[in-house]
Amino acid sequence: MRRTDRYPVTSSNALWQVYKTVSFWKVMKNFIVIQLARYTPFLSMKNWLYRTFLGMRVGEQTAFALMVMVDVMFPEKITIGKNSIIGYNTTILTHEYLIDEYRLGEVIIGSNVMIGANTTVLPGVTIGDGAVISAATLVYKDVPAGAFVGGNPMVEIKKPQS
Repeated sequence: MRRTDRYPVTSSNALWQVYKTVSFWKVMKNFIVIQLARYTPFLSMKNWLYRTFLGMRVGEQTAFALMVMVDVMFPEKITIGKNSIIGYNTTILTHEYLIDEYRLGEVIIGSNVMIGANTTVLPGVTIGDGAVISAATLVYKDVPAGAFVGGNPMVEIKKPQS
C-alpha cells in the first residue's frame, strides 16, 4: 500500500479546487524551473535547479535524462539518493487529484537506482537502493532494494540477492 495523506473535498472535483491546496505562484515558478531542467543537457545544472528552486533532495551524481517530469505542485516531497539514473521522459508524482479527494505522498528513491525511460512513479512509493526499474513501468508500490521490476502492472522480474 502506498503511503499517502488523503484530503476530502466537497462540491466540485479536487483538481477544480487545486489553487485552494497549492499556490498558483508556486505552481508557476515550479513549472518554469521544471521546463528549464527538462530541456537542459547539463546534468549538474538540473540537480542545482531541483535543489535550489524546488526543494528536492537530490544526491551527488544523480542523473536526470532529457524530458524527466517531476511533480509540479509538490516537488519538495521527492528524495533521490546518490548515483541514480532517472530515464528519459519519466514522471515522478507526489500528488493525485481525484473526484472526492486529493492525496499527497513522499517519493523516496534510493542510491544506485536505475529507472528506465517512460516510467511513472506514483505518490507514496519508496524504491530501495540498487533497484532497477525497466522502461515503461508504472511504479504503484514499494520496490525492495536490489530488486528488478517492470511492466504495467509492475511485477518483480528478479528478486534481490540476499
